[in-house]
Amino acid sequence: MSRPEHIAPPEIFYNDDEARKYTSNSRMIQIQAELTERAIELLKLPEDSNPLVLDVGCGSGLSGEVLSEHGYQWVGVDISRSMLSVAVDAERKGDVLEWDIGCGLPFKPASFDAVISISAIQWLCNADFSGAVPHKRLSAFFSSLYHSLQRGGKAVLQWYPENSKQMEMVTGVATRCGFTGGLLVDFPNSTKAKKYYLVLFTGGGVQALPQALGTENSTRSQAQVDRSGRSYHDRSGPGNKRGPSHRDWVKHKKDRARAQVRRNCNTSNKFCVLDELFTELVC
Repeated sequence: MSRPEHIAPPEIFYNDDEARKYTSNSRMIQIQAELTERAIELLKLPEDSNPLVLDVGCGSGLSGEVLSEHGYQWVGVDISRSMLSVAVDAERKGDVLEWDIGCGLPFKPASFDAVISISAIQWLCNADFSGAVPHKRLSAFFSSLYHSLQRGGKAVLQWYPENSKQMEMVTGVATRCGFTGGLLVDFPNSTKAKKYYLVLFTGGGVQALPQALGTENSTRSQAQVDRSGRSYHDRSGPGNKRGPSHRDWVKHKKDRARAQVRRNCNTSNKFCVLDELFTELVC
């Protein structure tokens, strides 16, 4: 079975029909909730805090719903307008923004206390258009993520790496952008239950990773961030349909950033979080 990111870019794959199916699928809702609960557990946010959490790849807001249940204020960012439209129609409590995270996050420094991401960052490991370089898009994402977090903040990014080289590429870029932490693997000996979480810290010094689940004798299944790795899956190679030129793609992104960025604010909030945090950034 083909991985979704090998079929089409996320803004095309998650069209109106796919967005509705994804959000109404009871199994997907359950999986998303379980992964989000685990990400929140790994964040270990103080109980008496009132954090502002960024949800990267928020989609239709399923993970945001779990954040809201915990009493957290959140902002979501996603590239799929169809998925975000579902979130807006469902009146999720968070604010959502249409944005390509491979261009870097468009937020002011130290905007967020914590970050979660569920099943999103593997999309950055593909070349979706002619001239795209995954490690550069990853670098734009992780460097802007680092600056968007408060010092001492954490990011927990659940994802589905395709292979060890992809793991090395992603974790290596994260380290070069200033993060400490590493890769935590829950249920490492189970084919179906195995889950990967990139647990990242912005504070100085070495911090121990949380305990992984499903390991024998409470042995942690985790790895420190590796600085190597350059391999990636390229859909624009031989035998595949060639995408738009890099020049056209950049123009499209600039036009989109300047005139078509969708900033949907929940009017029930006392103020619009995005108005406070948003800063212009174009790819």
